[in-house]
Amino acid sequence: MDINIDKQKQEVIRQVEAQKTPLKELSLRIHANPELGLKEYKASEWLIQYLAENGFNIEKGICEMPTAFRATYGKGKPTIGLLAEYDALPGVGHGCGHNLICTIAVGAAVAAKLTVDRFGGSIAVIGTPAEENYGGKIVMTRKGAFSDLDAAIIVHPGGADYAVVEATACQQMNVEFFGKAAHAAANPDSGINALDAMILSFNNINALRQQIRSTARIHGIITDGGQAPNIIPAHTAGEFYVRDVDNAYLDELLQKVLNCFIGAAAATGARMEYKPDPLRYESLRSNITLAKLYIKNMRLIGREVKLSEPGGHFGSTDMGNVSWVTAAIHPMLAIAPERISPHTIEFAAAAASETGISSMYDAAKAVAMTIVDLLSDTETLRKVREEFKQENK
Repeated sequence: MDINIDKQKQEVIRQVEAQKTPLKELSLRIHANPELGLKEYKASEWLIQYLAENGFNIEKGICEMPTAFRATYGKGKPTIGLLAEYDALPGVGHGCGHNLICTIAVGAAVAAKLTVDRFGGSIAVIGTPAEENYGGKIVMTRKGAFSDLDAAIIVHPGGADYAVVEATACQQMNVEFFGKAAHAAANPDSGINALDAMILSFNNINALRQQIRSTARIHGIITDGGQAPNIIPAHTAGEFYVRDVDNAYLDELLQKVLNCFIGAAAATGARMEYKPDPLRYESLRSNITLAKLYIKNMRLIGREVKLSEPGGHFGSTDMGNVSWVTAAIHPMLAIAPERISPHTIEFAAAAASETGISSMYDAAKAVAMTIVDLLSDTETLRKVREEFKQENK
């Protein structure tokens, strides 16, 4: 094929440049109208409208989720997925910059249409609701929303530029203790203190922490601690998160944490009930071949990106579940100084700033150029697939 790849990348850059005004307006409109997870009706409709106007075929309400969608351009394989998040946080709006995530995805997809026209394959923009409060991509993964993708890309705002994110697997544990109420002063000996069982559980977990890996995290809250100080609590409840970067070690650690609750129940005589949350976040596996393509393309537009942040932990993301069914990357994009933490009012302001919008353009260009690499060179795509295959062994 005699098409000059450098020229093709120049073309997708021009296509992003041509979209600057509508992309900015779209991003700021979503930012000004924050919607919580599973309620992103305006954001999803605005994104769908933009993609439909640019020639994408639309499927609404995929995976039985009203605000999820799939917008496709082209036909057949390979299929490159660009994932869009657009949910906000309670109290701080787009304090995680999801208004930029979704416009990066649609901007890159529209810019890469000519690449699909010339080399074949297809692009799928997949709208993924409720990353913050529900783990929407976990549900969508189980329903096969990403199983046909050859690669999946999502770019997340942060405080630095790096291509590989270390995100932990996470399991929520919902625990209740049932005791027996009694008057705390008149006849405490006739009661069984469920709150004592919960407090002992925290103490047991604190003792356990010395013997767990440095990558692991255990944290929780008491959601029901009793009704009045003069009544021995007959019921307590708590929610706990257990995390690690290794899925197998997380399974081992979960049993140890469960033993902390079992021991507390035995010590107090309270009955313990445990319910694991059905939506488990898996660890994130970044495809290094894909990450290096993203870095190379960012550098072509003059933006330096590190491969990874040494010792950095991102927390947990439902993109981790996606990374176990297809080759995936989740680069971080600097839109604010590192001292400004996500999930804050200050970070929300950065997501609507000129710096944030400018960074959004850069990421859209780099992602569109990465699509050029994947669709124009079968060997490059083979290396991405082979790395993913080796990871699955």
